[in-house]
Amino acid sequence: MSHPRPAPTARRARHTAAALAGAAVLLTATAPAALAADPDDPSSDALFGAADPQFDGVWRQSIALLAQDAAGYAPADEAVDWLLGQQCADGSFLSFRADVSAPCDDVTAADSNATALAVQALAALGGHDEAVSSGLTWLTGVQNEDGGWSYNPGGATDADSTGVVVGAFAAAGEDPAEVVRDGNSPFDALAGLQLGCDAPAEERGAFAWQPDETTGELFASDLATVDAVLASYGSGLLVAPESVTAAPVAPLDCDGNGDEAEETGEADEAEETDEADEAAGEDASAPRVASASAGAARLAGLLADGEQHLVSVPPGGEEQPDYATTARAVIALSAGGHEEARQGALEWLGEHHGEWPDLANSPASLGMLVLAAHAGDVSPEDFGGADLIEQLNALGPAPDETPGGADGAADADASDDDSGAGALTWVLAVGLIAGIAIGVVLSLRARARRTGDPA
Repeated sequence: MSHPRPAPTARRARHTAAALAGAAVLLTATAPAALAADPDDPSSDALFGAADPQFDGVWRQSIALLAQDAAGYAPADEAVDWLLGQQCADGSFLSFRADVSAPCDDVTAADSNATALAVQALAALGGHDEAVSSGLTWLTGVQNEDGGWSYNPGGATDADSTGVVVGAFAAAGEDPAEVVRDGNSPFDALAGLQLGCDAPAEERGAFAWQPDETTGELFASDLATVDAVLASYGSGLLVAPESVTAAPVAPLDCDGNGDEAEETGEADEAEETDEADEAAGEDASAPRVASASAGAARLAGLLADGEQHLVSVPPGGEEQPDYATTARAVIALSAGGHEEARQGALEWLGEHHGEWPDLANSPASLGMLVLAAHAGDVSPEDFGGADLIEQLNALGPAPDETPGGADGAADADASDDDSGAGALTWVLAVGLIAGIAIGVVLSLRARARRTGDPA
Protein backbone atom coordinates (compact mmCIF):
# COMPACT_ATOMS: atom_id res chain seq x y z
CA MET A 1 0.00 0.00 0.00
CA SER A 2 1.39 3.28 -1.01
CA HIS A 3 1.28 6.24 1.26
CA PRO A 4 -0.54 9.24 -0.12
CA ARG A 5 1.74 12.00 -1.25
CA PRO A 6 1.40 15.10 0.92
CA ALA A 7 -0.65 17.80 -0.60
CA PRO A 8 1.11 21.01 -1.71
CA THR A 9 -0.06 22.90 1.37
CA ALA A 10 1.42 20.30 3.71
CA ARG A 11 4.67 20.16 1.71
CA ARG A 12 4.97 23.93 1.90
CA ALA A 13 4.37 23.79 5.62
CA ARG A 14 7.08 21.18 6.13
CA HIS A 15 9.57 22.87 3.79
CA THR A 16 8.91 26.24 5.41
CA ALA A 17 9.28 24.78 8.89
CA ALA A 18 12.45 22.94 7.89
CA ALA A 19 13.93 26.05 6.28
CA LEU A 20 13.12 28.24 9.25
CA ALA A 21 14.35 25.64 11.72
CA GLY A 22 17.50 25.23 9.66
CA ALA A 23 18.02 28.97 9.69
CA ALA A 24 17.59 28.93 13.45
CA VAL A 25 20.21 26.18 13.81
CA LEU A 26 22.58 28.03 11.47
CA LEU A 27 22.14 31.28 13.38
CA THR A 28 22.72 29.48 16.67
CA ALA A 29 25.83 27.81 15.33
CA THR A 30 27.26 31.05 14.03
CA ALA A 31 26.20 33.17 17.00
CA PRO A 32 28.98 35.02 18.83
CA ALA A 33 31.09 32.84 21.11
CA ALA A 34 30.22 35.19 23.94
CA LEU A 35 26.87 33.42 24.14
CA ALA A 36 28.58 30.35 25.50
CA ALA A 37 31.75 31.95 26.90
CA ASP A 38 33.27 30.17 29.87
CA PRO A 39 34.57 32.69 32.44
CA ASP A 40 37.16 30.13 33.55
CA ASP A 41 38.50 29.60 30.05
CA PRO A 42 42.36 29.75 30.23
CA SER A 43 42.37 31.83 27.03
CA SER A 44 40.96 34.72 29.05
CA ASP A 45 44.06 34.83 31.29
CA ALA A 46 45.94 38.10 31.53
CA LEU A 47 49.33 36.53 30.87
CA PHE A 48 50.86 37.09 27.45
CA GLY A 49 51.59 33.91 25.54
CA ALA A 50 50.29 30.37 25.83
CA ALA A 51 53.56 28.57 26.57
CA ASP A 52 54.39 27.21 30.02
CA PRO A 53 55.32 30.30 32.09
CA GLN A 54 57.31 28.39 34.71
CA PHE A 55 60.65 29.89 33.74
CA ASP A 56 59.74 33.13 32.01
CA GLY A 57 56.26 34.27 33.03
CA VAL A 58 57.31 37.52 34.68
CA TRP A 59 60.04 38.19 32.12
CA ARG A 60 57.81 37.88 29.05
CA GLN A 61 54.96 39.78 30.67
CA SER A 62 57.31 42.64 31.56
CA ILE A 63 58.73 42.81 28.03
CA ALA A 64 55.24 42.77 26.52
CA LEU A 65 54.11 45.64 28.75
CA LEU A 66 57.30 47.61 28.05
CA ALA A 67 56.82 47.09 24.31
CA GLN A 68 53.20 48.23 24.33
CA ASP A 69 54.15 51.30 26.34
CA ALA A 70 57.06 52.09 24.00
CA ALA A 71 54.69 52.00 21.03
CA GLY A 72 52.24 54.37 22.72
CA TYR A 73 49.69 51.81 23.85
CA ALA A 74 48.33 51.64 27.41
CA PRO A 75 48.39 47.98 28.45
CA ALA A 76 45.22 46.37 29.75
CA ASP A 77 44.68 46.75 33.47
CA GLU A 78 44.37 43.01 33.91
CA ALA A 79 47.78 42.45 32.29
CA VAL A 80 49.41 44.96 34.64
CA ASP A 81 47.54 43.52 37.62
CA TRP A 82 48.84 40.07 36.70
CA LEU A 83 52.40 41.35 36.93
CA LEU A 84 51.76 43.19 40.20
CA GLY A 85 50.22 40.05 41.62
CA GLN A 86 53.43 38.12 40.99
CA GLN A 87 55.46 40.30 43.38
CA CYS A 88 56.47 38.73 46.69
CA ALA A 89 55.95 40.47 50.01
CA ASP A 90 59.66 41.34 50.22
CA GLY A 91 59.56 43.14 46.85
CA SER A 92 61.20 40.41 44.79
CA PHE A 93 59.77 38.47 41.88
CA LEU A 94 60.20 34.81 41.11
CA SER A 95 60.34 33.67 37.50
CA PHE A 96 56.70 32.70 37.97
CA ARG A 97 54.33 32.04 40.86
CA ALA A 98 51.63 29.53 40.03
CA ASP A 99 49.91 30.24 43.36
CA VAL A 100 50.16 33.91 44.26
CA SER A 101 48.35 33.27 47.53
CA ALA A 102 51.27 31.20 48.80
CA PRO A 103 54.12 33.17 50.45
CA CYS A 104 57.56 33.35 48.84
CA ASP A 105 59.41 31.54 51.61
CA ASP A 106 62.57 30.54 49.72
CA VAL A 107 64.58 33.71 49.13
CA THR A 108 67.11 31.79 47.04
CA ALA A 109 64.37 31.17 44.47
CA ALA A 110 63.96 34.90 43.87
CA ASP A 111 65.02 36.01 40.40
CA SER A 112 67.03 39.23 40.13
CA ASN A 113 66.41 39.39 36.37
CA ALA A 114 62.65 38.99 36.66
CA THR A 115 62.56 41.50 39.51
CA ALA A 116 64.63 44.07 37.64
CA LEU A 117 62.67 43.79 34.41
CA ALA A 118 59.34 43.94 36.23
CA VAL A 119 60.58 47.13 37.90
CA GLN A 120 61.54 48.54 34.50
CA ALA A 121 58.05 47.83 33.15
CA LEU A 122 56.17 49.15 36.17
CA ALA A 123 58.34 52.28 36.32
CA ALA A 124 57.70 52.97 32.64
CA LEU A 125 53.95 52.58 33.04
CA GLY A 126 53.86 54.90 36.05
CA GLY A 127 51.54 54.85 39.03
CA HIS A 128 53.19 51.89 40.72
CA ASP A 129 55.66 53.64 42.99
CA GLU A 130 55.21 51.27 45.92
CA ALA A 131 55.87 48.16 43.84
CA VAL A 132 58.86 49.80 42.14
CA SER A 133 60.35 51.02 45.41
CA SER A 134 59.85 47.63 47.03
CA GLY A 135 61.57 45.89 44.14
CA LEU A 136 64.55 48.26 44.22
CA THR A 137 64.87 47.84 47.99
CA TRP A 138 65.06 44.09 47.56
CA LEU A 139 67.63 44.40 44.78
CA THR A 140 69.75 46.70 46.93
CA GLY A 141 69.61 44.16 49.74
CA VAL A 142 70.97 41.31 47.61
CA GLN A 143 73.74 43.30 45.91
CA ASN A 144 77.10 41.49 46.02
CA GLU A 145 80.18 42.94 47.68
CA ASP A 146 81.77 43.63 44.30
CA GLY A 147 78.81 45.86 43.40
CA GLY A 148 77.12 43.43 41.02
CA TRP A 149 74.30 40.90 41.07
CA SER A 150 73.82 37.22 40.43
CA TYR A 151 70.75 35.57 38.92
CA ASN A 152 69.65 34.25 42.31
CA PRO A 153 70.77 35.75 45.64
CA GLY A 154 74.04 34.35 46.95
CA GLY A 155 75.62 33.53 43.62
CA ALA A 156 78.60 35.10 41.89
CA THR A 157 78.13 38.35 39.99
CA ASP A 158 77.43 38.04 36.27
CA ALA A 159 77.29 40.74 33.62
CA ASP A 160 73.79 39.96 32.38
CA SER A 161 72.12 40.13 35.80
CA THR A 162 74.08 43.24 36.76
CA GLY A 163 73.10 44.89 33.49
CA VAL A 164 69.35 44.34 33.85
CA VAL A 165 69.43 45.49 37.49
CA VAL A 166 71.23 48.69 36.50
CA GLY A 167 68.44 49.21 34.00
CA ALA A 168 65.87 48.93 36.79
CA PHE A 169 67.44 51.71 38.86
CA ALA A 170 67.85 53.88 35.77
CA ALA A 171 64.22 53.33 34.75
CA ALA A 172 63.10 54.41 38.20
CA GLY A 173 65.07 57.65 37.93
CA GLU A 174 67.79 56.64 40.38
CA ASP A 175 71.53 56.82 39.73
CA PRO A 176 72.89 53.23 39.59
CA ALA A 177 76.36 54.55 40.46
CA GLU A 178 75.06 55.43 43.90
CA VAL A 179 73.91 51.89 44.61
CA VAL A 180 77.02 50.81 46.43
CA ARG A 181 78.05 47.80 48.52
CA ASP A 182 81.40 47.81 50.32
CA GLY A 183 82.45 50.82 48.27
CA ASN A 184 81.72 49.14 44.95
CA SER A 185 79.08 50.20 42.43
CA PRO A 186 77.58 48.09 39.63
CA PHE A 187 79.93 49.81 37.20
CA ASP A 188 82.90 48.62 39.22
CA ALA A 189 81.59 45.08 38.93
CA LEU A 190 81.15 45.41 35.17
CA ALA A 191 84.61 46.95 34.73
CA GLY A 192 86.05 43.82 36.33
CA LEU A 193 84.38 41.71 33.64
CA GLN A 194 85.67 43.66 30.62
CA LEU A 195 88.48 42.28 28.49
CA GLY A 196 91.34 44.76 28.22
CA CYS A 197 94.45 45.35 26.17
CA ASP A 198 95.95 42.00 27.15
CA ALA A 199 93.17 40.21 25.25
CA PRO A 200 93.38 39.41 21.53
CA ALA A 201 92.82 42.58 19.50
CA GLU A 202 89.47 41.40 18.13
CA GLU A 203 88.11 40.76 21.65
CA ARG A 204 89.21 43.94 23.38
CA GLY A 205 86.35 45.83 24.95
CA ALA A 206 84.11 42.78 25.13
CA PHE A 207 82.62 41.64 28.43
CA ALA A 208 82.60 38.19 29.97
CA TRP A 209 79.55 36.72 31.67
CA GLN A 210 81.64 35.62 34.65
CA PRO A 211 85.32 34.82 35.22
CA ASP A 212 86.25 31.20 34.65
CA GLU A 213 85.63 29.36 37.93
CA THR A 214 89.02 27.66 37.85
CA THR A 215 91.40 30.13 36.25
CA GLY A 216 89.62 33.44 36.67
CA GLU A 217 90.17 34.07 32.95
CA LEU A 218 87.66 36.21 31.06
CA PHE A 219 86.05 34.90 27.89
CA ALA A 220 84.15 37.26 25.61
CA SER A 221 80.39 36.82 25.50
CA ASP A 222 78.20 38.63 22.97
CA LEU A 223 75.14 38.73 25.24
CA ALA A 224 77.19 39.84 28.24
CA THR A 225 78.73 42.58 26.10
CA VAL A 226 75.32 43.76 24.93
CA ASP A 227 73.90 43.88 28.47
CA ALA A 228 76.99 45.50 29.94
CA VAL A 229 77.13 48.18 27.23
CA LEU A 230 73.47 49.05 27.74
CA ALA A 231 73.98 49.26 31.50
CA SER A 232 77.19 51.26 31.21
CA TYR A 233 75.27 53.86 29.24
CA GLY A 234 72.92 54.01 32.22
CA SER A 235 69.89 52.65 30.42
CA GLY A 236 67.29 49.94 30.60
CA LEU A 237 65.58 48.29 27.63
CA LEU A 238 63.33 51.26 26.96
CA VAL A 239 65.50 53.69 24.98
CA ALA A 240 63.92 56.87 23.65
CA PRO A 241 65.79 57.70 20.41
CA GLU A 242 65.20 61.43 20.76
CA SER A 243 66.95 61.48 24.13
CA VAL A 244 70.31 60.25 22.80
CA THR A 245 72.94 62.33 21.01
CA ALA A 246 74.63 60.72 18.01
CA ALA A 247 78.18 59.60 18.74
CA PRO A 248 80.79 57.28 17.22
CA VAL A 249 82.18 54.30 19.09
CA ALA A 250 85.72 54.50 20.45
CA PRO A 251 87.70 51.27 20.92
CA LEU A 252 90.13 50.80 23.79
CA ASP A 253 93.29 52.86 23.50
CA CYS A 254 95.89 50.16 23.82
CA ASP A 255 98.68 52.04 22.03
CA GLY A 256 98.77 54.99 24.36
CA ASN A 257 98.31 57.46 21.52
CA GLY A 258 94.53 57.39 21.17
CA ASP A 259 93.01 55.12 18.55
CA GLU A 260 90.68 56.81 16.12
CA ALA A 261 86.99 56.17 16.54
CA GLU A 262 85.80 53.33 14.37
CA GLU A 263 82.24 52.83 13.35
CA THR A 264 81.82 51.52 9.86
CA GLY A 265 82.83 54.68 8.05
CA GLU A 266 82.40 57.31 10.75
CA ALA A 267 86.03 57.83 11.74
CA ASP A 268 85.54 61.36 10.51
CA GLU A 269 83.40 61.94 13.59
CA ALA A 270 86.31 61.29 15.96
CA GLU A 271 86.52 65.01 16.60
CA GLU A 272 83.09 64.84 18.22
CA THR A 273 84.38 62.22 20.65
CA ASP A 274 87.37 64.38 21.55
CA GLU A 275 85.06 67.29 22.23
CA ALA A 276 82.81 65.10 24.35
CA ASP A 277 85.79 63.83 26.34
CA GLU A 278 86.99 67.38 26.92
CA ALA A 279 83.53 68.44 28.07
CA ALA A 280 83.38 65.48 30.43
CA GLY A 281 86.50 66.66 32.20
CA GLU A 282 86.56 65.06 35.61
CA ASP A 283 83.04 63.71 35.22
CA ALA A 284 82.77 60.55 37.29
CA SER A 285 80.78 58.90 34.53
CA ALA A 286 83.57 59.31 31.96
CA PRO A 287 85.29 55.96 32.74
CA ARG A 288 82.11 53.92 32.42
CA VAL A 289 81.12 55.77 29.22
CA ALA A 290 84.56 55.00 27.80
CA SER A 291 84.07 51.38 28.87
CA ALA A 292 80.66 51.33 27.21
CA SER A 293 82.05 52.81 24.01
CA ALA A 294 84.79 50.19 23.90
CA GLY A 295 82.17 47.48 24.28
CA ALA A 296 80.07 49.13 21.59
CA ALA A 297 83.12 49.12 19.29
CA ARG A 298 83.38 45.38 19.84
CA LEU A 299 79.71 44.94 18.95
CA ALA A 300 80.04 47.15 15.87
CA GLY A 301 82.94 45.01 14.67
CA LEU A 302 81.03 41.77 15.23
CA LEU A 303 78.03 43.06 13.33
CA ALA A 304 80.13 44.36 10.45
CA ASP A 305 81.95 41.03 10.15
CA GLY A 306 78.80 38.93 10.56
CA GLU A 307 76.50 40.31 7.89
CA GLN A 308 74.91 42.65 10.45
CA HIS A 309 73.76 40.03 12.93
CA LEU A 310 75.19 38.13 15.86
CA VAL A 311 75.33 34.34 15.99
CA SER A 312 75.10 31.61 18.58
CA VAL A 313 75.87 27.90 18.67
CA PRO A 314 73.45 25.76 20.70
CA PRO A 315 74.91 22.72 22.48
CA GLY A 316 75.55 20.05 19.88
CA GLY A 317 74.18 22.28 17.14
CA GLU A 318 75.44 24.48 14.36
CA GLU A 319 76.02 28.20 14.24
CA GLN A 320 72.80 30.14 13.68
CA PRO A 321 71.60 33.74 13.75
CA ASP A 322 70.99 35.04 17.27
CA TYR A 323 67.94 37.23 16.72
CA ALA A 324 67.34 38.09 20.37
CA THR A 325 70.89 39.23 21.08
CA THR A 326 71.01 41.15 17.80
CA ALA A 327 67.83 43.00 18.81
CA ARG A 328 69.31 43.80 22.20
CA ALA A 329 72.51 44.95 20.48
CA VAL A 330 70.44 47.46 18.50
CA ILE A 331 69.02 48.76 21.79
CA ALA A 332 72.45 48.97 23.44
CA LEU A 333 74.05 50.77 20.50
CA SER A 334 71.09 53.13 20.31
CA ALA A 335 71.52 53.99 23.99
CA GLY A 336 75.02 55.22 23.20
CA GLY A 337 73.90 57.18 20.15
CA HIS A 338 75.74 54.85 17.78
CA GLU A 339 73.30 55.24 14.92
CA GLU A 340 75.52 54.03 12.11
CA ALA A 341 76.70 50.98 14.04
CA ARG A 342 73.16 49.89 14.84
CA GLN A 343 71.56 50.70 11.48
CA GLY A 344 72.74 47.64 9.59
CA ALA A 345 71.54 45.31 12.33
CA LEU A 346 68.20 47.08 12.52
CA GLU A 347 67.71 46.69 8.78
CA TRP A 348 68.81 43.03 8.94
CA LEU A 349 66.18 42.36 11.61
CA GLY A 350 63.57 44.08 9.47
CA GLU A 351 64.40 41.80 6.55
CA HIS A 352 64.91 38.53 8.43
CA HIS A 353 62.82 38.62 11.61
CA GLY A 354 60.22 36.43 9.93
CA GLU A 355 62.79 33.63 10.02
CA TRP A 356 63.02 33.85 13.82
CA PRO A 357 61.75 30.44 15.03
CA ASP A 358 58.35 30.61 16.75
CA LEU A 359 58.40 34.41 16.73
CA ALA A 360 54.64 34.68 16.27
CA ASN A 361 54.00 32.78 19.52
CA SER A 362 56.62 34.49 21.68
CA PRO A 363 55.68 37.70 23.53
CA ALA A 364 59.29 38.13 24.67
CA SER A 365 60.68 37.89 21.13
CA LEU A 366 58.06 40.17 19.60
CA GLY A 367 58.40 42.60 22.49
CA MET A 368 62.17 42.75 22.11
CA LEU A 369 61.78 43.52 18.42
CA VAL A 370 59.33 46.30 19.26
CA LEU A 371 61.83 47.77 21.73
CA ALA A 372 64.62 47.54 19.13
CA ALA A 373 62.44 49.27 16.53
CA HIS A 374 61.54 51.96 19.07
CA ALA A 375 65.19 52.55 19.98
CA GLY A 376 66.05 52.70 16.29
CA ASP A 377 63.28 55.23 15.62
CA VAL A 378 61.40 52.85 13.34
CA SER A 379 57.67 52.18 13.55
CA PRO A 380 56.99 48.73 15.05
CA GLU A 381 53.69 48.78 13.17
CA ASP A 382 55.55 48.66 9.88
CA PHE A 383 58.72 46.75 10.65
CA GLY A 384 59.94 45.08 7.51
CA GLY A 385 56.35 45.10 6.33
CA ALA A 386 55.03 43.49 9.52
CA ASP A 387 52.89 44.93 12.30
CA LEU A 388 54.72 43.73 15.39
CA ILE A 389 52.26 45.40 17.74
CA GLU A 390 49.30 43.65 16.17
CA GLN A 391 51.10 40.33 16.56
CA LEU A 392 52.03 41.07 20.16
CA ASN A 393 48.54 42.23 21.09
CA ALA A 394 47.15 39.00 19.70
CA LEU A 395 49.06 37.07 22.39
CA GLY A 396 47.51 38.86 25.36
CA PRO A 397 44.83 41.22 26.56
CA ALA A 398 44.02 44.03 24.15
CA PRO A 399 45.54 47.35 25.27
CA ASP A 400 43.24 49.82 27.01
CA GLU A 401 44.45 52.79 24.99
CA THR A 402 45.94 53.31 21.56
CA PRO A 403 48.45 55.97 20.45
CA GLY A 404 46.98 59.44 20.23
CA GLY A 405 44.91 59.11 23.36
CA ALA A 406 42.02 57.19 21.84
CA ASP A 407 40.34 54.61 24.03
CA GLY A 408 42.68 51.82 23.35
CA ALA A 409 40.59 49.08 23.93
CA ALA A 410 38.11 51.16 21.96
CA ASP A 411 38.05 48.56 19.24
CA ALA A 412 38.14 45.74 21.74
CA ASP A 413 35.51 47.38 23.92
CA ALA A 414 33.41 48.21 20.90
CA SER A 415 33.84 44.64 19.84
CA ASP A 416 32.77 43.50 23.30
CA ASP A 417 29.83 45.90 23.27
CA ASP A 418 28.94 44.81 19.78
CA SER A 419 29.29 41.23 20.94
CA GLY A 420 26.92 41.88 23.84
CA ALA A 421 24.44 43.80 21.72
CA GLY A 422 25.02 41.38 18.86
CA ALA A 423 24.45 38.44 21.17
CA LEU A 424 21.08 39.85 22.22
CA THR A 425 20.19 40.45 18.57
CA TRP A 426 21.12 36.88 17.70
CA VAL A 427 19.05 35.48 20.57
CA LEU A 428 16.02 37.54 19.54
CA ALA A 429 16.47 36.59 15.90
CA VAL A 430 16.75 32.89 16.67
CA GLY A 431 13.71 33.03 18.96
CA LEU A 432 11.69 34.98 16.40
CA ILE A 433 12.49 32.61 13.58
CA ALA A 434 11.79 29.56 15.70
CA GLY A 435 8.50 31.12 16.79
CA ILE A 436 7.54 31.86 13.21
CA ALA A 437 8.39 28.31 12.18
CA ILE A 438 6.23 26.82 14.91
CA GLY A 439 3.43 29.27 14.16
CA VAL A 440 3.49 28.46 10.45
CA VAL A 441 3.40 24.73 11.10
CA LEU A 442 0.49 24.97 13.56
CA SER A 443 -1.42 27.32 11.28
CA LEU A 444 -1.00 25.13 8.24
CA ARG A 445 -1.86 22.00 10.17
CA ALA A 446 -5.03 23.65 11.44
CA ARG A 447 -5.88 24.68 7.90
CA ALA A 448 -5.14 21.17 6.69
CA ARG A 449 -7.51 19.73 9.22
CA ARG A 450 -10.18 22.15 8.12
CA THR A 451 -9.72 21.24 4.47
CA GLY A 452 -9.02 17.55 4.99
CA ASP A 453 -5.43 17.91 3.60
CA PRO A 454 -3.14 15.67 5.75
CA ALA A 455 -0.19 17.56 7.13
